Amino acid sequence: QAMTYALMLAFFRNNMGFGGNNGLTDFKEILGFDVAADTTRAGLFVVTALMLALCLILLSAVVGSKYGKILVAVRDAEMRTRFLGYRPERIKLFAFVLSAAIAGIAGALYVPQVGIINPGEFAPENSIEVVIWVAVGGRATLVGPIVGALVVNAGKSWFTGLLPELWLYALGALFILVTLFLPKGILGLFKASQKPVASAPSAYPKGEPVSAEQGQS
Repeated sequence: QAMTYALMLAFFRNNMGFGGNNGLTDFKEILGFDVAADTTRAGLFVVTALMLALCLILLSAVVGSKYGKILVAVRDAEMRTRFLGYRPERIKLFAFVLSAAIAGIAGALYVPQVGIINPGEFAPENSIEVVIWVAVGGRATLVGPIVGALVVNAGKSWFTGLLPELWLYALGALFILVTLFLPKGILGLFKASQKPVASAPSAYPKGEPVSAEQGQS
């Protein structure tokens, strides 16, 4: 704790090139290109979309691999997985490193587009908002969090324009409602609507021949 406090003082109180309490600001160029230029912003959007697609492909491969099945086993029954000879610590460490790498890529693409990064970005409500993205879009899916992020942020832009001081309360209410009435999220709702309707049971047992008299009666 003492070392953490010392580093906090070094970064936020002293001029170390990190902007102190104001964070990193005034991003003007990236790789020699003007950040404010329309072509640069369009290029950043395309790069972000490509990285999102690559991350989806990578994570789909991980989930479908042997490691993905072991990771699910660690989540559901860590002790039983350990008894089978696996090391849950290594499995969870790999998942943590992979998620941290993806988060780092997302941050590197986020900052040039918004032009500023400050300690307020690490506020607790931002972490909670990520959980709500997953709940709204659909748990245990890869596309669900993307759908949830789009829906929640669209609602955030609209709601904060009307009642900005009530957004956090609305966010909490949304999480409660989704948990109670839409536990599988938006994707779960679509999957449920696409399930084929079961046909009505036949009046005669399957495989049993029907006589002419029965068919005419």
